[in-house]
Amino acid sequence: MRTKTLTALALVLSLGLTACGGGGDGGTDPAPSNPTPPSNPPPTPTTPLDVPAQQALTAAEVGQVIAQAVAEAKARGLKGTIAVVDRVGNVLGVFQMTGATPFVKVRPGPGAPARNVGLQNLDVPRAGAAIAKAITGAYLSSSGNAFSSRTASMIVQQSFPPGSVAAGLESGPLFGVQFSQLPCSDLATRYSPGGPAIGPKRSPLGLAGDPGGLPLYKGGVVVGGIGVEADADYGIDPNILDVDTSVDELVAVAGSSGFAAPVDIRANRISVDGTTLRYVDREAESLQSNPAAAPAFSAVNGAEGALIAVRGYYAETGAPALLSGTPYGAEASGFRAARAAEYANSAIYVLTDGNGNNRYPPVAGTDAGAGRTPLTAAEVKRLLEEAFGVMTAARAQIRQPLNSRAQVTISVVDTHGAVLGVVRGPDAPMFGTDVSLQKARSAAFFSNARAGADLAAAGGTDGAEVRAHGPATTSFLNNPQGLSGAIAFANRSIGNIARPYYPDGQLNTANGPLSRPITEWSPFATGLQESLIRQNLLEHAAFVLGLSPTDTAPRCSFLPDVAGAVPAQNRLQNGLQIFPGAVPIYRGNVLVGAIGVSGDGIDQDDMISFLGVHRTGAALGNLNNAPANLRADQVVIPVGNGSARLRYVSCPFNPFVGSNEQDACGGK
Repeated sequence: MRTKTLTALALVLSLGLTACGGGGDGGTDPAPSNPTPPSNPPPTPTTPLDVPAQQALTAAEVGQVIAQAVAEAKARGLKGTIAVVDRVGNVLGVFQMTGATPFVKVRPGPGAPARNVGLQNLDVPRAGAAIAKAITGAYLSSSGNAFSSRTASMIVQQSFPPGSVAAGLESGPLFGVQFSQLPCSDLATRYSPGGPAIGPKRSPLGLAGDPGGLPLYKGGVVVGGIGVEADADYGIDPNILDVDTSVDELVAVAGSSGFAAPVDIRANRISVDGTTLRYVDREAESLQSNPAAAPAFSAVNGAEGALIAVRGYYAETGAPALLSGTPYGAEASGFRAARAAEYANSAIYVLTDGNGNNRYPPVAGTDAGAGRTPLTAAEVKRLLEEAFGVMTAARAQIRQPLNSRAQVTISVVDTHGAVLGVVRGPDAPMFGTDVSLQKARSAAFFSNARAGADLAAAGGTDGAEVRAHGPATTSFLNNPQGLSGAIAFANRSIGNIARPYYPDGQLNTANGPLSRPITEWSPFATGLQESLIRQNLLEHAAFVLGLSPTDTAPRCSFLPDVAGAVPAQNRLQNGLQIFPGAVPIYRGNVLVGAIGVSGDGIDQDDMISFLGVHRTGAALGNLNNAPANLRADQVVIPVGNGSARLRYVSCPFNPFVGSNEQDACGGK
């Protein structure tokens, strides 16, 4: 096999999509004020959160979805690959039509001639692209919102909304989310023939921004996704000002017939910063087949193509067969309601190992020493409960109907990046599970006294590229100690310096030190975020192709191990995330960890993390957000004849349902 094909396949295997995250700058964090008096135990919801019924696709329904998609592809003369997954990412079927080529090409880089760096212009596996699109539709959606891979495309680009007149606008709200759900993630579970079907699963290409991925619903409950790859281009939609005719998307529309998302919660009913999101560009009236008259799966299987095995994802042993999905919320799904002995708030959901055990119960920090008193298990539990209490009162950005409560995933880590606890809303979008942990680790990493040293010691085949970002960052900050603990970075701050323009969206300025320049940048080639895990993607690609007997390890990046950590780990084991929703946690002026939040609007994510720490400190008296003089919003960067300040957090105005409070984060 060609070296370029392998590289492409491996690269895209992790990269693929652009999904949901954050991107714009917000206001600076206010100056500190006197702490509020200690509170009683954390608040409980004043109204119940949406709890989805336990629904799942049957094997027969998976066959129906595939058969409907095949009928539309055949009517259009296409030879494609169709994948179906359940809500937690288990692959239930991959069907390849006769004559379909095994690869598609990632969109070339910008410019003429194109500067193809990162994953741009590489050949990637068609089946991996289809699975990534299906996971994107399932993972970005909930009972309150239905997002597609076209929605993902819209919210991960350098301008929001993307289009021919968008130059000079800030980047998409989920800028960088495509590099989540990575094959190397230590949170994502891996396919095991005959093993438990717990989630969340990894994606071969990360989240996808290429149209052709839609969520699937039963009774208003998201039960999975369909992904279609039938053309020769794996890319994004760079312009929402026109209406496309995407054959991948139309085949997915046909496949989803009978399982389509409720109209009232689709992305085109949801607005962000005054812009209505996109769901699909063409609906069922543009189909060339009638899904209601589609042949049975038994009639197309063998005649139009066949189910195929995908190493690491589906049917590794025995003949490929249609599978039933696992109902989300059941123990076997990997997610369940917390028990009374775990958390007093019955609305909390936790990750489970499929055998009744909480995968991430509150535990103490592992990072004693260096003048640090680690977080205790009791403090971690309180942090999670207080942040969850903020979530239950917060008005959602991306859920319908209006005035729904936010639902997110919340993760706490120590300074080593060790997971100290994870909780989530019962109907939080699945993507936020991995992303909340990425965000927490990213804030802890960049605020850590070892950040610069860790970057300087990066190994692997792309180590030189990773190492270069350290001195570039300290030079940009005009502070030789900028990556040595002198600055407290929230994830919004990290994102500020990971954009192809600084300040974000301002044209004719230099890129941030964590980003590639705009002449090279695309969602497939972002900078440090991508170069940290490129080798992981190559290793995984070789495994999926059967060219290597071993998969990439469940630990992203080739940063050095934390000294003395047991088990061995680095600080970014599921990758770097660069959109808002995490803050570092301090004991006085000593860093002790970070909290990450993901699943709703980025300002809501910021607020839940920031107020979660503030309320915990007010209650317990010994934890706090970063001291004001350390926060990144004290850093001013010269730009042309002026300057631009980094940001820390940005909280929404009038953020709570049933409250007139306007400035929840002010003075804290």
